[in-house]
Amino acid sequence: MTTLTREISPHPQAHWGGVLAMTLCVFVLIASEFMPVSLLTPVATDLGVSEGLAGQGIALSGALAVITSLSITRLAGNLNRKFLLLGMTALMGVSAIIIAMAPGYLLYLCGRALIGVAIGGFWSMSAATAMRLVPSHQVPRALAIFNGGNALATVVAAPLGSYLGAVVGWRGAFWCLVPVAVIAFIWQCFSLPSMNTDKKRPSGGSVFQLFSRPVVLMGLAACGLFFMGQFTLFTYVRPFLERVTRVDINALSLILLAIGVMGLAGTLAVGIALKAGFYPTLIAIPLLMAVIAVALTISGHRIGVVAPLLGLWGLIATAAPTGWWTWVARTLPDNAEAGGGLMVAVVQLSIALGSTMGGVAFDHFGWQSTFILSAGLLTSAAVLTVITSRKNT
Repeated sequence: MTTLTREISPHPQAHWGGVLAMTLCVFVLIASEFMPVSLLTPVATDLGVSEGLAGQGIALSGALAVITSLSITRLAGNLNRKFLLLGMTALMGVSAIIIAMAPGYLLYLCGRALIGVAIGGFWSMSAATAMRLVPSHQVPRALAIFNGGNALATVVAAPLGSYLGAVVGWRGAFWCLVPVAVIAFIWQCFSLPSMNTDKKRPSGGSVFQLFSRPVVLMGLAACGLFFMGQFTLFTYVRPFLERVTRVDINALSLILLAIGVMGLAGTLAVGIALKAGFYPTLIAIPLLMAVIAVALTISGHRIGVVAPLLGLWGLIATAAPTGWWTWVARTLPDNAEAGGGLMVAVVQLSIALGSTMGGVAFDHFGWQSTFILSAGLLTSAAVLTVITSRKNT
């Protein structure tokens, strides 16, 4: 992660086509990352592994995203960033092909590893690229468009994956990502300007110097526990609904769609709550999710209770990242890009750890243990957020 305050929009005109092409990439990346959540059962059955092992594919992509986000700038050196972005987009398409054609579990994991590299590389450069595509006064709008692609993918990935899995199979669902990746690649070829790097840019060591600030360390820990708790439960929603609540494929798709729609509504509304009370909102979100997790363990067999609880989960959980990115801007106004790089690493690592722990608990101790573990992690996140709020005052 490098400081690019002097690289903001070196081009005289705004490249909105490039912004939109990158937004399409964001959409496909997020869809690729989370589509297995709704396809976990058929993937596990076809590959001959448990749902817990199939869920480790999400953990692997998260782990590779962490490594890539922290190392891509140094490894890429002075390579033109346009070519680097095109490479990440091509890698995304190759990953979908490998997963769709995987004859066994090992090759499936290889495909998940490649999407992790693409996610980490692409996201680590997204903010800096936006600064170079449009004039400085339009950077917030460009970043908002990027985040719109993220939010839309979060809404549709699970229900779309479930629907496509029912219609064309889980392999067909991943094949559907390939032409979209090709379109994004071609679009970027024509819409992105050449983006040469500054050979004198500072090293990435300053990123880790942020850990010397207690408020940053505590806030990132709270954020990490939040995402860990979220994906400890959410990764295994489909097996829970099929085995415990015993819904059919149509009801499953409707519930996943409801989670997504509620999540989009939460993303649109969370700004009001953050303005009214920033830290109280960040504290309330994991606490409410912990209550929902416990309630699901009690009423998991009753669809009339489970469906609205999961809708409420979507409303709250999908809105939370907006709060934590706002926290980065508030806490590190002069070093937001370095903080954002760390945030990418923390979030991806937390997703990997959460899905791993959830899978182990799901396979060896039963679904209730997964949900209780999630509640414990989310409660811990709320406690650390309280401590962070006091250190920030």
